Amino acid sequence: MGWRSKEKQAGQGLSRLLLAGVAASVIGLGGTAGSARAQQAQASSPVVLEHVRLFDGTGAAEQDDMAVLVQGSRIVSVGHTGKLAVPKGAKRIDLSGKTLIPGLISNHSHVGVVSGTSVGSQNFTAPVIKGALDQYERYGVTTVTALGLTKSPLFDDLRQAQHADGSAGADLFGVDQGIGVPGGMPPEGMVKVGKDQIFRPATVAEAQQAVQTMAREHTDLVKLWVDDFRNGVASQKPLPVMKPEIWQAVINEAHSQHLRVAVHIHDLDYGKRLVAAGADIIAHGVRDEPVDGTFIAALKDRGVWYIPTISLDEATYLFAEQPEILNDPVLKAGLSADLQKQFSDPAWRQKTASSPLAKASHAAVAMNQKNLLTLYKAGVKIGFGTDSGAAPVRIPGFAEHRELRLLVQAGLTPLQALTLATSQAAALLNLSDRGVIAPGKRADFVVLEADPADNIAAVDQIAAVWRGGVRAAGPLVPR
Repeated sequence: MGWRSKEKQAGQGLSRLLLAGVAASVIGLGGTAGSARAQQAQASSPVVLEHVRLFDGTGAAEQDDMAVLVQGSRIVSVGHTGKLAVPKGAKRIDLSGKTLIPGLISNHSHVGVVSGTSVGSQNFTAPVIKGALDQYERYGVTTVTALGLTKSPLFDDLRQAQHADGSAGADLFGVDQGIGVPGGMPPEGMVKVGKDQIFRPATVAEAQQAVQTMAREHTDLVKLWVDDFRNGVASQKPLPVMKPEIWQAVINEAHSQHLRVAVHIHDLDYGKRLVAAGADIIAHGVRDEPVDGTFIAALKDRGVWYIPTISLDEATYLFAEQPEILNDPVLKAGLSADLQKQFSDPAWRQKTASSPLAKASHAAVAMNQKNLLTLYKAGVKIGFGTDSGAAPVRIPGFAEHRELRLLVQAGLTPLQALTLATSQAAALLNLSDRGVIAPGKRADFVVLEADPADNIAAVDQIAAVWRGGVRAAGPLVPR
């Protein structure tokens, strides 16, 4: 369904990196650690992780005293400890008392938009993006989908480099540029990205040309912003909204190029209209009113994916209303000095907490959670994402941990929430090589000190992160 061959892309991308001279700078960011990971990924010696509680990502119940055999970047076999055939000379790692889960997968994030408290085109650099990908990995997010606001060819080259075995940081997929509205979403005064990071077509022909350009750049998806940016604040002046003929032209052209379309919406009305127009992915939850039977039926009949991104609105007020969270070592692991200073400022907290947007965001979270549970129970295909990296308060990695909590607060069990963030998120991306712990899959997984089935907060207790068969990071919080 339009998802490019990862192996073909990786080969083409790495060739471009060498020709452009970018590879040296990308690899150099990882230093000797990056080289060591590449060498370890190529090593043939098998590794067996044993005596571990296993959540395989399929939604099945956990299994105790399990063993996972890894060779190179892949899982070779999975079975009960003592019954699994282990090759002579394999390295054994005893994980007694710990839980193994698949690496988390984000279907909606952004890279190169934010650095500290700054937002803008100046942040779309290899060091900033690699820093974010490393941070995602430390939090157990091993695959990230950047939904637009990107710049070619840098994004394309970085994306292909991340696909290679042994690369440091989260694997990277996503949207080249994306398609917004002249004078509208995403708001130029807030996002401050360059004109080469987003298309804003005014005509059908320009819309078609934008999609064609993205297709030539081998974008994984096409992204549309369709929203007036009021965010539930009645007094907020609405921004211009994309005209139906533009969004229809984008969707039609994308489908002719065998590309799927993800759409930014806030309100149910636009959700219905975009699904009717052929959108493939609703990239944010409906937050203005309860979803109805018509919308549910349309999502199911057309096989449309739905990404709630509940933590997006929570982040608007969380750090202002709960200053004690600054003492959380899990937050500190991903908090820049600039953000620490901002969150510690009483004036900032007062202004943020008393704003109309904070009140509206509380309502949006509650509505989003209600709609998520309704859609989940109805059998709609649900993905996992947060919009992390699009604003300073949406902190890479930490936002994904918050999203899991909010999914559970909405009524899902911890293992149901984790299933969305692993196998379901992989299915949304049409990636059959990850998201579950099973033979033949990528060895992307997270070792937890505690059992998330008992309490989803166990995802904070990361002992180690493995990506592509290599121990990449951990613990998240030094002991």
